[in-house]
Amino acid sequence: MKNVELSIPNMQSAHCQTRVNGAIAAIEGLKIEKLEAGKLSVAVESDEVRKELVETIEKAGYKVDGDDSEKDSSPSGECCTN
Repeated sequence: MKNVELSIPNMQSAHCQTRVNGAIAAIEGLKIEKLEAGKLSVAVESDEVRKELVETIEKAGYKVDGDDSEKDSSPSGECCTN
């Protein structure tokens, strides 16, 4: 499995974290390592699973900035703006 860390700046509150967790929970080939304000760490089985993960989070109404190498560490300050 490949470790991936995504920046989700507008996922700041517990409500937003619960919403994202619920949206991604059913994805096969994914193991949630850590979910916290603005950040999600997971292990994925393939690039296809990673792509599905990002698409699912975006469909839930959250912007995904990317992994460690490309993330913007400054949160937008917005939460649940969908």
